[in-house]
Amino acid sequence: MERRTAIYGLLIAGAASIVRRGAAREPQAEPQGFTIHSDVRLVVLDVSVKDRSGGLVPGLARNNFAVFENGTQQHIAVFGREDLPVTVGILVDDSRSMGPKRPDVITAARTLIAEGNPRDETFILNFNETVRRGLPENELFSSDIRSLSTALYRGRADGRTALYDAVYDGLKQLDLGHREKKALVLISDGGDNASRHDRHDIFDKLDGSIATIYAVGLYDDDDMDQSPGVLKHLAGVSGGEAYFPASPADMTDVCRAIAKDIRTRYTIGYVPPAINGGSLRHVHVKVTAPSHPRLTARARTQYRFEEPGNGKGR
Repeated sequence: MERRTAIYGLLIAGAASIVRRGAAREPQAEPQGFTIHSDVRLVVLDVSVKDRSGGLVPGLARNNFAVFENGTQQHIAVFGREDLPVTVGILVDDSRSMGPKRPDVITAARTLIAEGNPRDETFILNFNETVRRGLPENELFSSDIRSLSTALYRGRADGRTALYDAVYDGLKQLDLGHREKKALVLISDGGDNASRHDRHDIFDKLDGSIATIYAVGLYDDDDMDQSPGVLKHLAGVSGGEAYFPASPADMTDVCRAIAKDIRTRYTIGYVPPAINGGSLRHVHVKVTAPSHPRLTARARTQYRFEEPGNGKGR
């Protein structure tokens, strides 16, 4: 029987986490999902685990994880390892330099869509000097591969690169999604040279978002606008990963790896300590298992917590 995850009373979204109102009930057996009832706030982390060879590690239990906020270990109140549907945004750079790379990018993005959860809700943003929705104006999300493929083809390689605007708009559209987990996949071959927003804007927006960001940099050696540091930071803070394939032809394998990572992440929740006013909090997740030496966990590294009723948050 299909198991569903019920999460009630979304309160505040934070960078590496989701802050929710709810009280976790301990499962009777090691859970495949979890239920939260409306009593207390929870920070919910989306966690990926890899072994020393870089392979994803499924099947771990709650006691394999330890979560620290601002250096203090937290009690894990919620644990899940289901393949949950996700709200996914695919941001495709359509600046002039992307022209020769577009066929490989579109093929790879279609692979990402096809290998996701069938119940994912997905949107496409095509960007060069402006950011445009690939889906029809009255359709924010789709699960239909044909419709999403058409959205990918709507872009045209021309102009400069408004990368920061694309990330900002992508995070805003994720907020409108109905899935509890959110991810952005950013594909670009250069740095920003045309945005209204700056780095501060997108990183501040990210600190108040629940998104995990995967970034793919298709850089040419002589590209003066490339900014791998920005892509690495976006991915690192959000608990995602940055990829820099040697050629556009390698994009399909990269997107296949991203789809697998999204579908095999763990969900870990804890009750954050009370504070007065908003605060940027730092999170660290450790994972150990005797049968898997040198495991590495990737999760949000910080989030902005806002007390209820202060007029802030998402």
